[in-house]
Amino acid sequence: MGVNDSLLLPVADEDGAPFWEYAARGELRVQSCAAPACGELRFPPRPCCPHCGSFASEWREMSGRGRLWSYVIPHPPLLPAYAEQAPYNAVVVELAEAPHIRLAGNVVASADAPLNSVDPARLRIGAPVRAVFCPVGPDGFPLVRWLLER
Repeated sequence: MGVNDSLLLPVADEDGAPFWEYAARGELRVQSCAAPACGELRFPPRPCCPHCGSFASEWREMSGRGRLWSYVIPHPPLLPAYAEQAPYNAVVVELAEAPHIRLAGNVVASADAPLNSVDPARLRIGAPVRAVFCPVGPDGFPLVRWLLER
């Protein structure tokens, strides 16, 4: 069992299932309104556009680039799988193409590296990052993680 196999995993609901299917292929996609007069990006995914009310949607590929919008370094008490990896980071990243869309995750040294693979002292608000994908758990659930860009 790898260090990442006992972490908590997101639940893929009907609206968000395409996000995880694309992530499994190494693509970061965001739901957008498919109404011709709208086209607004939205996250988290939902059945109806909050801007125009349309139920038409599509999934647009993003570059996978963004910047650190916020981060924390969790401290005990932590769940056992996380306590083993402390100190680690939990980050919020705003996407380059859509700064109003923010995704949570962890900054790591490589896609399959442990959560504590980046020294927390290296993190800075506004630091450029790019998405990588790590299959986790027995079914290889595709978590989105982040690498610091130079």
